[in-house]
Amino acid sequence: MPLPARLQSRRRGSAACTWGRMNYELFMAEAIAEARRGGEEGEIPVGAVAVLDDAMIARDHDRMVLGRDPTAHAVLLTLQAAARKLESRRLSEVTIFTTHEPCAMCVGAMIEAQVRAIVFAVPDDRKGAAGSAVQLARHAGMEHQLSVVSGVREAEARRLASDSAAVG
Repeated sequence: MPLPARLQSRRRGSAACTWGRMNYELFMAEAIAEARRGGEEGEIPVGAVAVLDDAMIARDHDRMVLGRDPTAHAVLLTLQAAARKLESRRLSEVTIFTTHEPCAMCVGAMIEAQVRAIVFAVPDDRKGAAGSAVQLARHAGMEHQLSVVSGVREAEARRLASDSAAVG
């Protein structure tokens, strides 16, 4: 499935990639590991990690199924944990890595927290709010815009999602 043209310039392939000094492959591997844990628990396998100064400060996976909470998305839970750890509602130096393109609720929360960047593996043409279905992350009318990078370890994240769908 081709990525929309507006995301092509920021797409990363399977080769080790970095932006500045941050190792995207390494941190996306951690998000995938978190998604795998969620899948093993019976959740939808979506994981996220928060990174500050090349260190993971928070991580979580979707908890909507077992928690019966439609807002318990991996990105939202990771943002909450990062804010608690930093004792701040502003996360302006934080980059969020997630296995799937975040929805409008999650992108809205990242905008509110003034997150620096979102890095995701798999685009979501139905609900993605970082450029696939709708462009909220970089919307010109928003006071804060996120840097967006997509496609990091996409094949691996897709395999995890399809393996989970085959089991479930």
